[in-house]
Amino acid sequence: MSSQLRPFCRALSSSSRRASARNLCRRHSSSKASSSRHNVAGVYSELPPPRLDYKSIADNLTFTIQNSISRNAPVPQADIESVAKLYNQANELSKELNTRRHLQSLIGEKIRKAANDEERQKAKEEALALKQEVHKLQADLQSIETSYQAAALYIPNDTHPEVPIGPEPSARVLATHGPAFVEADPKRDHVSVAKQLDLLDLESGATVTGSSWYFLKNEAALLEMALTNYSMSIAMKHGFIPVTTPDVVRSDIAVRCGFQPRDTGDALVSHMYHITPNHESAPQLILSGTAEIPLAGMFANKIHPEVDATAEAGARSADTRGLYRVHQFTKVELFGVSTEAQSEEMMEEMKDIQIRILQGLNLHFRVLDMPSEELGASAYRKYDMEAWMPGRGSWGEVSSLSNCTDYQSRRLHIRYRPTEKKAEGADTRLPFAHTLNGTAAAIPRLIVALLENGAVIGEDGEVEALRLPLALKPFWFAPESRRINIEWEEQQ
Repeated sequence: MSSQLRPFCRALSSSSRRASARNLCRRHSSSKASSSRHNVAGVYSELPPPRLDYKSIADNLTFTIQNSISRNAPVPQADIESVAKLYNQANELSKELNTRRHLQSLIGEKIRKAANDEERQKAKEEALALKQEVHKLQADLQSIETSYQAAALYIPNDTHPEVPIGPEPSARVLATHGPAFVEADPKRDHVSVAKQLDLLDLESGATVTGSSWYFLKNEAALLEMALTNYSMSIAMKHGFIPVTTPDVVRSDIAVRCGFQPRDTGDALVSHMYHITPNHESAPQLILSGTAEIPLAGMFANKIHPEVDATAEAGARSADTRGLYRVHQFTKVELFGVSTEAQSEEMMEEMKDIQIRILQGLNLHFRVLDMPSEELGASAYRKYDMEAWMPGRGSWGEVSSLSNCTDYQSRRLHIRYRPTEKKAEGADTRLPFAHTLNGTAAAIPRLIVALLENGAVIGEDGEVEALRLPLALKPFWFAPESRRINIEWEEQQ
């Protein structure tokens, strides 16, 4: 970590699709503001209302609409237009309200200086009328503000100027890493390899829970733990420290983080598991789909000293086979909080950590600059890393990294206190931090890649051994009497 880059939080998480387990975060200190319950987009929240840049939306309406279209965001153009319209209405209403309040401040003096009872009574009636007008204007203003705040919550983040515009095929390949390319071969399919080696039980998973649930067995279970500890060990060497997060979060926190699945109309592809409360006053809770959500919430409504300072949509086809797309999986998650000036540099540093992890696994992989339609709501820019999976005959995403700039922090009130004093007359409000999140290791996807690339296939088509990267050996806790032949291969 360079001396110039001093983010006030760096975090790593080993989590599942529905739960968070181990996390890492750099030391921080904060002061927490007082909170009360607010209704945000139909969900009650303990946090203050989001403080979005409504003026920018209103002043740059055409850009905001076009940006939403280029990202294929599920936000109707009419909703964005209504945000600008209602914001401008609120400003006019606020001016009128201030005028009435100013008149209220003068009416008291008018009552005191009244020459007679008639003038005094007339002034009192005027004061009462002003009070009623102010009350109505306040109610109207609050209603309008609530409306445009709720609609603006779903407007996506701005987009980095270098991001390719378009759908997934528009992704730009930034680099390719790893050993020689292994030719596609259906005999290397991870489900077939796992069945021969007795590593995976999909049938029991379907019986116990349903489709796309699974049991990892024998060396596959050990491989999951080895991959988790291996990736965490590398992240810890780069300044990340462990944090354990809740598996359950308030639905309000997920919404504020930009968790907006695009395929919610398909009941078979549910991205959100709700927890039914046992009484009406209980908060609305969901199982967290990624540790990014509780980690972001951990910094919510706090002020940090500067010096300390994924849902996937797609066709349900071959991607649902085996371990590639499942409802629950272990994932080591990187999370960072930085100043505005540091976030792009921090993103590149986090990308280097992800590359180092994958290089140690001897995988042939590529780094992609993802196009606008693949960014989701919160990402300003997103890198994906895809490993070659010869059994599937295609590339498969095993890691991703997003710079969310101030999108989440404006909704969660994550701010920092700059070390440098602002110039006289400058805006004295505390700036919002930038948040970043990335996958250090999507464990089942990596198991798929390691099985399909590392299977040693004999002339009879049977799996004779499993070749694993030497980097995992220090984290491999199998007994000496192994059932299958494990060959340890040094990094190429």
